[in-house]
Amino acid sequence: MAGDSTVAVSRRIAAPAADIFALLADPGRHLELDGSQMLRGAVTEAVVSGVGDVFTMKMYYPPVGNYVMDNHVVEYEPNRRIGWEPEPARSHADESEAGTRWGHRWSFELEPDGPAATVVTHRYDCSRVPEPDRIAMEGGRMWLESMTRTLQRLDELVAPEAG
Repeated sequence: MAGDSTVAVSRRIAAPAADIFALLADPGRHLELDGSQMLRGAVTEAVVSGVGDVFTMKMYYPPVGNYVMDNHVVEYEPNRRIGWEPEPARSHADESEAGTRWGHRWSFELEPDGPAATVVTHRYDCSRVPEPDRIAMEGGRMWLESMTRTLQRLDELVAPEAG
């Protein structure tokens, strides 16, 4: 059930939505805000400019080791929303999975809250992930702590004097 497979955390950040969006659209900056400690760096240097863009990230997860993910941008509204669906890259540890989207989506929604603040909602949707994997991820709840850390780091990066 989709309602049981989407999790979200929100945080009010004392920065304009445009400043926050600029950081989220730059894969080269994602390592700085990663609360999961799984990112190892961007392969792609281009800033995301719209739906259909793909950015590639080096990753590490203890059960898998090092791997690479291609992130397909599926949501893009400047200063309001950005989201992507990861898939294993050709250089993924298990190349048999390369080019296959797993059915999950990461996104950020930005809602202005006055002239110099934004409520940022970080969302993870695993509603299309195969049921055994959804269960193993507790419907995405296993990511809530790292998503919370990501928003904290985002806050510190764009509003250091307020964070």
